[in-house]
Amino acid sequence: MAEEEVISGHISDEENDERIQYKAPPEKSLNDIVQQDQEDESLRKYKEALLGSSSAVGAPVIIDHSDERRVLVRRLALVVEGREDIVLDLDRGDLNKLKDSPFTIKEGITYRIRIDFQVQREIVTGLKYVQRTSRKGIQVDKMTHMVGSYAPMETMQSYTTPPEDAPSGMLSRGHYTVKSLFTDDDDNEHLKWDWSFDIKKEWD
Repeated sequence: MAEEEVISGHISDEENDERIQYKAPPEKSLNDIVQQDQEDESLRKYKEALLGSSSAVGAPVIIDHSDERRVLVRRLALVVEGREDIVLDLDRGDLNKLKDSPFTIKEGITYRIRIDFQVQREIVTGLKYVQRTSRKGIQVDKMTHMVGSYAPMETMQSYTTPPEDAPSGMLSRGHYTVKSLFTDDDDNEHLKWDWSFDIKKEWD
């Protein structure tokens, strides 16, 4: 978990600066995409397979009518082989309380982070997960994972990060705070939350 470390799916600050110059193509609504090239039978069938129920014109997928967001982030899970997932519920309650309820990570273990979410209303392009980790007020790690583009559907979708190794050694043990952000190419802030964990010699 070294600062600016680049592994599969990560973007360093230098690469991120280059991406600032990138301009996303003009946004098209789901209906525009479905209606386009209707005379091309093979393309129409491909879009139906890709978009599923979203391809039904006039029947947009809306999971929560009271929520205007396109991406509904439900859960974050710490995934460690051989152990039950440690899950943070991001769908209910006060997110501000998460940072005051740290969970334990055993030093040196290999872990992944899985995020469960649903997409509604319109296609979301360039979805990405940004995470900044700090200890004693000093940022010690930053990573950006490119999650991809997703069509609306009622089923839960998920993204799992590449494996990472937790720090080890006496100096690495202690309390860490994390700022997480789910965003996209259009800089929409789908969800931002703080949470925390403690690195210890053994699991609690």
